Amino acid sequence: MPAYPRPLARLIEELEKLPGVGPKTAQRLALHLLAASQEDAEALTQAIVEVKQRIRTCPVCFNLTDADLCGICSDPQRDERLVCVVSDPRDLLAMERAGGYHGRYHVLQGLISPMDGMGPESLRIGELVGRVREAKISEVILATNPTVEGDATAMYLAGVLKPLGVKVSRIALGLPVGGDLDYADDVTIARSVEGRREL
Repeated sequence: MPAYPRPLARLIEELEKLPGVGPKTAQRLALHLLAASQEDAEALTQAIVEVKQRIRTCPVCFNLTDADLCGICSDPQRDERLVCVVSDPRDLLAMERAGGYHGRYHVLQGLISPMDGMGPESLRIGELVGRVREAKISEVILATNPTVEGDATAMYLAGVLKPLGVKVSRIALGLPVGGDLDYADDVTIARSVEGRREL
């Protein structure tokens, strides 16, 4: 990397830590921010600080929120008998973007992955079991990605939930194996939900 002044080099180093941002992209972003107006730079800084201060997880579904409950859990129009389980908030947003699903969600905050040190106890599985036991949930839809970790998590959840007397289904494999919900098109996601199957 060229010998940039230390503050600019530090900004490039910090930007490189972002997912999907390599050295050249970090350099372009840093130079763009340097050329931006003081007001734009301060607005970006304030937005980052506000996100860190105000965003937390919903105590019911573990989606991101800045209120007591997320917008989905507080929406009386949503079908509280259906719960769609996703691994993270990006997958929840992908499901919402696709439309066609009008139930509630449960965000696991990850997937079972022994290689990454993530076992069932690392996820929000206990809270999901508690919701199924306490609420009037008739079906749990497992919408984990069709990867080794996603499939392992879905099978584990099915084993834990089925004895509780709730219908457990998995979204149909309209999604490519090894793919992520976040990158799937809306029609594929919608068809996957419509074609879900019981485990």
